[in-house]
Amino acid sequence: MSTTVLRTQDIARIVHATGLRPFLERLLATMEADFRRWPEFDKSPRSAAHSASGVIELMPIADATLYAFKYVNGHPLNHLRQLPTVMAFGVLAEVATGLPLLLSEMTLTTALRTAVASVMAARRLARPGSRTMALIGNGAQGEFQALAFHLLMGIDEIRLYDLDAEANAKLIRNLRACPALKLRACASTAEAVRGADIVTTATADKTLATIITPEMLEPGMHVNGVGGDCPGKTELHRGVLERAARVFVEYAPQTRIEGDIQQMPADFPVTELWRVLRGEAPGRSDEREITVFDSVGFALEDFSALRLLRDCALELGLGEPLALVPELDDPKNLFGQLSAEPLRPAKAPVTPRPSVQAA
Repeated sequence: MSTTVLRTQDIARIVHATGLRPFLERLLATMEADFRRWPEFDKSPRSAAHSASGVIELMPIADATLYAFKYVNGHPLNHLRQLPTVMAFGVLAEVATGLPLLLSEMTLTTALRTAVASVMAARRLARPGSRTMALIGNGAQGEFQALAFHLLMGIDEIRLYDLDAEANAKLIRNLRACPALKLRACASTAEAVRGADIVTTATADKTLATIITPEMLEPGMHVNGVGGDCPGKTELHRGVLERAARVFVEYAPQTRIEGDIQQMPADFPVTELWRVLRGEAPGRSDEREITVFDSVGFALEDFSALRLLRDCALELGLGEPLALVPELDDPKNLFGQLSAEPLRPAKAPVTPRPSVQAA
């Protein structure tokens, strides 16, 4: 009854063994299939513990067969402590028994699934034939967004802007092995956005920012807002949302709390993306419409990623077993796990010495 454990290096091995493009394509197909099954899932907004420095969240979801959750944080200043701003792990379990099947890292996986979710929306909402994207905020998520849009949508030019010039340089260095993708560092958000078919914002600061303003919008533009993902954290001026022909979200009850639409009235109209994928609602209607995907990340995207990782691990023979659940000859005799080893009296507790204050 062991649980399979996947570490970060296992995820890297899966991607390398599969190939980046085929892996992204397979994740996209898995995610789209799950979104089309939207009514089959037990859904809820994620549970969040907010603090002045960030947020820690649990993201659960289940269908009739599998249950999944992700633990994830968001701490914008973690880079000052040499820590990632996002750290995550996830669990995939069997609904019929509650047995945990997979325990996986999800820091790297979250970056991959977020980029694929962006493409999943943009394929329906961006103008056909889009080739140019502005990428605002080029921290940990930047390369993943750039490659997903290049490999899955044919974006061949990306205009980069970040307050930290080194972030742009880092992204360009990391993607230098992709010569078909033209990367251009820009001096401002306005310069990067001008003439872009798609605008992706992926900033980390926990603040009510207005990175994209109405005067930056152009007919036919698709705005992919990735970084506004908790209360008090936005990237789009409310005028951007008001000018859009339609605003699309993953799960409205969660996005109204955490997304850019937290600025808007409670009855501000939005369309959940699953309805577009199922053909129940329109995406883009004409080439001059402005569309917005207010993406905060939803548990179903993690469910899809965990399902795919489990399949890939089985195919490639990756992962290590972990005795996370005790194996019992008599399931009612849990105490027997303790009595398997002699119980020794505890040592007397050591009373700590009082601290000595400096004179």
